[in-house]
Amino acid sequence: MEGVPGMNTVPNPNHYDKSIVLDVKPLRSLRPVFPNGNQGPPFVGVPPFGPSTTGYSPFFPFGAQPPTQDTPDLNQTQYTPPPSFVPPLQSYRTPTTASNGPSSSTGAKRGRPKGSGNAKKKDKTVPKEPGLEVQVVKRFSGVFDSGISTAEREDGNGDLVSSVLMRFDAVRRRLSQVEYAKAATAKAAGALMSNGVRTNMKKRVGTVPGIEVGDIFFSRIEMCLVGLHMQTMAGIDYITSKAAGADEEPLATSIVSAGRYDGEAQDPESLIYSGQGGNADKNKQASDQKLERGNLALERSLRKGNGVRVIRGEEDPASKTGRIYIYDGLYTISESWVEKGKSGCNTFKYKLVRVPGQPPAFGYWKAVHKWKEGLTPRTGLILPDITSGVESKAVSLVNDVDDERGPSYFTYISTLKHSEAFRITQQDTAGCSCRGSCAPGDLNCTCIRRNGGDIPYLNGVMLVSRRPMVYECGTTCPCHASCKNKVIQTGLKSRMEVFKTGNRGWGLRSWDPIRAGSFICEYAGEVKDRGEIRMDQEDDEFVFDTSRVCNSFKWNYEPALVDEDPSDEISEEFNLPAPLLISAKNFGNVARFMNHSCSPNVLWQPVISEGNGEQVVHIAFFAIRHIPPMAELTYDYGVSLTSEARDGSVLHGKRQCNCGSVKCRGSFG
Repeated sequence: MEGVPGMNTVPNPNHYDKSIVLDVKPLRSLRPVFPNGNQGPPFVGVPPFGPSTTGYSPFFPFGAQPPTQDTPDLNQTQYTPPPSFVPPLQSYRTPTTASNGPSSSTGAKRGRPKGSGNAKKKDKTVPKEPGLEVQVVKRFSGVFDSGISTAEREDGNGDLVSSVLMRFDAVRRRLSQVEYAKAATAKAAGALMSNGVRTNMKKRVGTVPGIEVGDIFFSRIEMCLVGLHMQTMAGIDYITSKAAGADEEPLATSIVSAGRYDGEAQDPESLIYSGQGGNADKNKQASDQKLERGNLALERSLRKGNGVRVIRGEEDPASKTGRIYIYDGLYTISESWVEKGKSGCNTFKYKLVRVPGQPPAFGYWKAVHKWKEGLTPRTGLILPDITSGVESKAVSLVNDVDDERGPSYFTYISTLKHSEAFRITQQDTAGCSCRGSCAPGDLNCTCIRRNGGDIPYLNGVMLVSRRPMVYECGTTCPCHASCKNKVIQTGLKSRMEVFKTGNRGWGLRSWDPIRAGSFICEYAGEVKDRGEIRMDQEDDEFVFDTSRVCNSFKWNYEPALVDEDPSDEISEEFNLPAPLLISAKNFGNVARFMNHSCSPNVLWQPVISEGNGEQVVHIAFFAIRHIPPMAELTYDYGVSLTSEARDGSVLHGKRQCNCGSVKCRGSFG
């Protein structure tokens, strides 16, 4: 392009000269525009309780109107702010002398996370930011220890990222369950940020420790908590660096594309991205985009050639308004240009190309969409539906590894099969007497009363917390079929695929994304007594045994993060009246194909539902964390108590484990 040596451009219909936008100034002479330190914290979150700090008004999107001088970019999703009663949170990072992009922050409180044992030295004091104290009124006071050290807050790892995301979603589910359904995400974010439950706060160019290509997120705040993208609204995140003897220059670290593309932008290997700014202001006057902040950072990254993290936004198939964000890996910016937008104003355009050699992520989403629409055939498809219509959603049988034509013969059933029901003899077997749907807090409802006054699920799909036992409404309960306390009996929620693995036989995966806590399936099969199992256990690989010992982990929410009495914490130890054994060798469902892993993404929960005057225990599977499409579904098979311990400490199973996890214990069963 004339006037700007070295700039790569592509022609456009208007043949627009970019130097006009640059105001005829050399690109290297332009400086990024940043707020100064006296303009308040660069990012404000939301505490779960308490009023705003004196002198600080709520910060959009957490309660106030959006600032008109900083219009959103064209790639971000439309954001609906939470209710205005949500108060702001103190800035979560201490300002430093050097700028770190548009959002610089440090943690406040620390504590001990349940289920996180790799934290190093913990600080006992909490650094406070001057003038940003928040008056938080709590019923249950006490020092919260997140278990995340200062160093771990700056630089994370896989365990920390997984822990932070699980703890966030556990709090979000609990807040949604009680009373804050619409503001649960914002309140959960405030609770974690104000207590230092986050990681990877140090901004960086390139990959982020503990985050894998293909990971999915159900809100922008999740990406912020683990350092993938620090902006809750802006589509471009960047960092500033100072070269020797030069002014500070911004470099783009990540972008979020909303998923509203045209033409070639649907290509999973490239992306056309629009710059930020220039949208209509309060006077409905659009303007040319300016080469500053995020736009300038993208221009600098084009010249420098650094990798930029790209997060693609897609519609959530389980929600009419929700979006899912897919981390699609590193891209480089290959070219940029200016073109006229629909408003007639100048808009920056950037073409990003995916760095080769990365595993597919967004590519899987596009492939699955084509399979569902019948646009392209599924490679290696053997059967379109192994359930023969038993399930409401088809389950494909696929082998693109070798010539095997399918697993050993079995009869597909969707629930338990038994000659004698697994009874609970000391409990009332009567169901509820509700008309319509059961309501939380209605202690006249027998099922609600057994669940401690709550419905244990969200939206009839998602388990809020693990419990000693979950009580579902049964077939004889008069409540409606759509009652939110009827989950496992409603069948599969996702489109599944049974596929041939490389070294572990047949496995199970989903074509759809699965959110943490979501119901997957129950373990269907024949209920056996221990004597029957013992006779043919050697050649029965499809036995589910509740007496096996599994690796323990913390999944439920922490009461301190939702201001609940710690003494009311729900136990995660199951309370079965007797061991339950289910064989899926001859009769079973998709659960029989779920392989073992020492680092599983699925958990099991005992559920009792009443039917024909008897209470029957079922084994239901739920997602431990968010599971992207085409990721194998696995759970911990556990180790039998009869297994002999080696080295005097660890139980070893009867079968060799090939899960490949870094935490593999070597055996199971």
